[in-house]
Amino acid sequence: MAFKIPYGRQHISDEDIAAVVDTLKADFLTQGPRIGEFEQAFAQYVGAKYAIAVANGTAALHLCTLALGVKPGHKVITSPITFAASANCIKYCGGDVIFADIDPETGLLDIHQVRELLNNAPEGTYQGIIPVDFAGYPVDLEAYRELANEYNLWLIEDACHAPGGYFIDSNGQQQLCGNGVFADLAIFSFHPVKHIASGEGGMITTNDQKLYKKLLQLRTHGITKNPDLLQENHGGWYYEMHDLGYNYRLTDIQATLGNSQLKRATEGITRRQAIAKKYDNAFRNTSIKIIQVPENQGAHAYHLYVIQVNDRKGLYNYLREHQIFAQVHYIPVHLLPFYQQFGWKKGDFPLAEKYYAHCLSLPMFPTLTSEEQDFVIEKVLEFCQQ
Repeated sequence: MAFKIPYGRQHISDEDIAAVVDTLKADFLTQGPRIGEFEQAFAQYVGAKYAIAVANGTAALHLCTLALGVKPGHKVITSPITFAASANCIKYCGGDVIFADIDPETGLLDIHQVRELLNNAPEGTYQGIIPVDFAGYPVDLEAYRELANEYNLWLIEDACHAPGGYFIDSNGQQQLCGNGVFADLAIFSFHPVKHIASGEGGMITTNDQKLYKKLLQLRTHGITKNPDLLQENHGGWYYEMHDLGYNYRLTDIQATLGNSQLKRATEGITRRQAIAKKYDNAFRNTSIKIIQVPENQGAHAYHLYVIQVNDRKGLYNYLREHQIFAQVHYIPVHLLPFYQQFGWKKGDFPLAEKYYAHCLSLPMFPTLTSEEQDFVIEKVLEFCQQ
């Protein structure tokens, strides 16, 4: 039996195709009604008041840092175990990226390390924190909110990996990733390997009306036609540019695809969690390290299923020999050449670096078949038990 199994794969249904064709035949390809429909449906899905659709997850991060006023010299804390965009958005605004190490049990930014940074700096040194729901493991944003309030900081939740995930707060309530209860802003990505695919695309969610209105303007060149905001009004054609914004809009075509995919998002999460449970059972009581969310703490969204093994490179190559295309998430951001020029170096974050040396993301997507997963498990165990 021959397989060719990627670590992630989009699933485009006949319903998705039909929805996109309908949009292609309609009056608008961009800046039309499908954008608002997608925004409203997504806000409802994550439990937030407002959602702003944008071109991609990186654009979402950039707009968030712009809306929160990041400027040259501002220092913002984030994790080294994430995609580079979580840090790059700070640099786009001229700010300084400050990393803190991870919790080796979760792969998440370690709140104790963040607190230590804050405790050891003069008041006002830092402006914000960007914790990441890495792999789909939900961050305890209640704890981060308390810390942020203590030091007068803002919070951006990078929830690109975690739509549908949640943590349990101190009152025993489920808090969905991106619901805006604790973070000022949250961001999502609709890249093809994510839970919801729109080709490219992203979303910002918030419960702050002022930030929502600011983001709408920044998304479209900083331009407004809202009569209530105009300094002058020459007629129905008139607009004004109030900020240096960007063209970070999503098209109606992408919004239609995203909205169609959103309709089966819950089904997708359920399937991902079932796949993860099968992996967990297969690798339990072996030398392979797995990461799980305790049942009383929340629900993992499983964008990625990450294992840690002694010979990561050997396993990576062995799986590829058998047409299993596992991937590594991520090279620590502080070790990328661009960030090394700012003084970051090997040894700065030993827990993140140790994690990177052993981590491997196995195939994880809803259309992964039982036979394909059995084959992946067989080959992983075959290598690790040699």
